[in-house]
Amino acid sequence: MYLIINTPGAYLHVKNGLIEVILRNETKEVKKNFAAKNISSIVLNKQSTLTASVVELALIHKIDIIFCDDYGDPFARIWYPGLGSTTKIRKAQLIASLTDTGVEFSKYWINGKISKRIELLKKLKKHREGKDALITSGIRDLENSLSKISLIKAKNIKEIDENIRGIEGSSGKRYFEILAELIPYDYKFQGRSFRPAKDPFNAALNYSYGILYSKIEKALIIAGIDPYLGFLHRDEYNMLSMVYDFVEPFRPVCEEIVFKLFSQKLIAKKNFETIINGVQLNKEGKAIISESLNKNFAEAKSLYRGKKQNTENVIRLEAHYLASTLLKRKFDLGEFGTMFSNNILDEL
Repeated sequence: MYLIINTPGAYLHVKNGLIEVILRNETKEVKKNFAAKNISSIVLNKQSTLTASVVELALIHKIDIIFCDDYGDPFARIWYPGLGSTTKIRKAQLIASLTDTGVEFSKYWINGKISKRIELLKKLKKHREGKDALITSGIRDLENSLSKISLIKAKNIKEIDENIRGIEGSSGKRYFEILAELIPYDYKFQGRSFRPAKDPFNAALNYSYGILYSKIEKALIIAGIDPYLGFLHRDEYNMLSMVYDFVEPFRPVCEEIVFKLFSQKLIAKKNFETIINGVQLNKEGKAIISESLNKNFAEAKSLYRGKKQNTENVIRLEAHYLASTLLKRKFDLGEFGTMFSNNILDEL
């Protein structure tokens, strides 16, 4: 269970071996108790406070504590100080980032994202009379993007990162153009917008991505993958490059959930508030998104490598798949061979 606290001024402490959450407003105080064994992560907004005893209990039970900003993006995390797994995985990850293995995984993740977006458009096509030509055209464009990605070959990601980004960017723009035409009229939007979002749909989508990032980062850490050492996304100070790489095929899950909330009128304009130059979710809106997302991730199942799995498990299994593949891979370093000693390669 993800324990998500969106209420400003929330206070967490330990009482009788349980994590007690105290929520206060002008008229009343509400107390709720949770057993640590039932919690996988604690997600807090930046107006929350907690005691060191909560941190200690969380670490004992391997619960990570995630602090999010107003947009739902994680900006800090308390996690067990040891490595999630063997350091050999990180060594292999570094080498993979300089070889064709990084290219293969980058193509794999982008292919997964575009393929799942095509699946979503096909679902929407069944229930959108009068939009058949628009959706069919969009599907064809995304399928063309898949074909272009499949033809890309290189010895390292630096040779083709701009090419992949260009194809992925064009397909994403086309995809969101179609969603903007299919969403209820009151929520139509002009492409993607980030910080701040320019419209309710993008505000909800950005917040859902923030929740997803925290799930991805945790899964990578547990599997022994360095969340900062990516293949496709550039290395920058404090940038979770591998999180942004690995998250790609899971973005459409958030997109489908958020789109359904608007289409089924489960979220409304009252769940948003205007800020300088944009729009953001209010407390109630954040609760709707987080509850819908976490319920879906825990309950909705799809076929994954021959078995029915929920999305939480798929993320975890994919992280371990990445780690195990890196450990098994025999790398052809080419021009990068002189950068690594034989001792490091022998360990792998």
